Amino acid sequence: MKKRGLLSWVMEFAGRKRGFFGGSVILAILGVAASFVPYLIIAHIVEQLLAGNRAWDFYLKQVILMAVFWLIRMTLHSLSTSLSHVATFTVLAGIRKQLCEKLSKIPLGSVLDDSSGSYKNIIVERVDSMETTLAHIVPEFTANILLPIVMFVYLMTIDWRLGLANLVGAGIGLIFMAAMLVKSRGGYELSVEKTKKLNDTAVEYINGIEVIKAFGKTGTSYEKFVTAAREGADVFIEWMRRCIWPQSGTMAFLPATFLGVLPIGLLLVRGGSLAPSSFITGIILSAGLITPLVVAFSYTDDILKMNTIFGEVTEILERKDMERPATVTMKPAGSDIVLKDVHFAYKNKEVLHGINMEIRQGEVTAIVGPSGSGKSTIARLIDSLWDVDAGTITYGGVNVQDLPLTYYMGQIAYVAQDNYLFDLSVKENIRLGKAGATDAEVIAAAKATGCHDFILGLEKGYDTIVGGAGGHLSGGERQRICIARAMLKDAPVVILDEATAYTDPENEALVQASVAKLVKGRTLIVIAHRLSTIADADQIFLINDGNVEAHGTQEELLASSMLYRKMWKAHCMAKDEDLDPVVPEQQKVKEAVNA
Repeated sequence: MKKRGLLSWVMEFAGRKRGFFGGSVILAILGVAASFVPYLIIAHIVEQLLAGNRAWDFYLKQVILMAVFWLIRMTLHSLSTSLSHVATFTVLAGIRKQLCEKLSKIPLGSVLDDSSGSYKNIIVERVDSMETTLAHIVPEFTANILLPIVMFVYLMTIDWRLGLANLVGAGIGLIFMAAMLVKSRGGYELSVEKTKKLNDTAVEYINGIEVIKAFGKTGTSYEKFVTAAREGADVFIEWMRRCIWPQSGTMAFLPATFLGVLPIGLLLVRGGSLAPSSFITGIILSAGLITPLVVAFSYTDDILKMNTIFGEVTEILERKDMERPATVTMKPAGSDIVLKDVHFAYKNKEVLHGINMEIRQGEVTAIVGPSGSGKSTIARLIDSLWDVDAGTITYGGVNVQDLPLTYYMGQIAYVAQDNYLFDLSVKENIRLGKAGATDAEVIAAAKATGCHDFILGLEKGYDTIVGGAGGHLSGGERQRICIARAMLKDAPVVILDEATAYTDPENEALVQASVAKLVKGRTLIVIAHRLSTIADADQIFLINDGNVEAHGTQEELLASSMLYRKMWKAHCMAKDEDLDPVVPEQQKVKEAVNA
């Protein structure tokens, strides 16, 4: 498939404002015409002076006429840039909107391939850096290219030899420019790569500052940032060092039109083949011939930069979406979930090798196994955060890929160990579980999961702002609000992915009680390391190295699986408990359910 060009993307992002770019170009062209007139007036003034005209009112009128055309030029330029700015800000908004929409449509694995700092850098800083170039390049590039062309054509009509004489300095300048391009090859791409690495390292350093200080890694972590900064600076210094002499030659000779015009023009005048008035007109026009082109060429780096940024943006936009229909064509019968011969690879490495599971409606299904065995990957596949590479996952007898994503997402409440809270009020964070929920419904969900009392104890109750990622709340409080959000969603299937992993002992019983109320009467899928919390599950799947190693109840696995017995023994030793399957934690959940 043919790769789309930069202009095509810009026009798409501009949407209904794309006509503003066209209007900006038209106004810029009219501005060029207005700016060309003063040069003609100056040439006419010189001719009249040489002819002996001493009428001051004539020259006053000519000067006023120049001022009028100059004001017209500035007015048209201002209107042109205003239109281009309106279109540009529409483009930037369109880019950011499409990027955010795209991230919600592509598989989670594709999103996680890059760091959050990288996405933040692209969506915020990199996109924002295009504003100046995109807003000014349309009117100014147009004017600075078109004006010299008009001047050159007019010069050629006066005397073609004088016109070509303007190109002597430009020819030498272009030789230096060619040398500069050769020496700078690869420099720009490397500078972009190193700058991106520096931005990512800076975001990583800032986000991890708490852990860095806690573990005394300030020196090594800061050294990583310093190294990235030094490498970035070295790239630019080396790039500039290679290009400084050819760049200087380019800037010295490219605008030097007089280098050819003055000697050649004098020879032509001396030989009698060029009138002195025409020679002076040529000098005047030559003064403004190449300088605008130099200004236009100065945008080359900005265009390359913008093209690179659009490459980063379009790389995300062109990723493959999760393919789902727009409407429900086959309605699921119940909420049984069946995984059949499911394979999944992450970064070209297969992590699940033919998983077969049946999760029955209304039952508690636990998924356990060593760290890195694929438990959370299975949960995310069930929740359609990823698509399987091979095999099928069905919900109520219907392949999940044949269900609209919004519909299927509405059937599952996913509570992870690191659920995210937005920098909104407690009320709005809970309401995310059900768009348009009333305050009464939000409070009812909070009461049902035991959050109501602690929320009322906050500074502004339900209107308390939780901070970025819920930073104003404790880990247990954040988790209970996430559970309330899942409760409000009222989905028939609940997935708990290590929901109490980061909870302190004091809050664990409260979170367990909240979980118990959330899952009552629903299909529950639990991913757990603490085996005592799933001892009474209806069925347990033991995952090891991407395979289902064993399947059954707690008693059946203790009797048949050596790996499960080892895990159970290690768990009990860590908890200083015996091998009794019914332990205090599980008993708390049972009591909460029956309450």
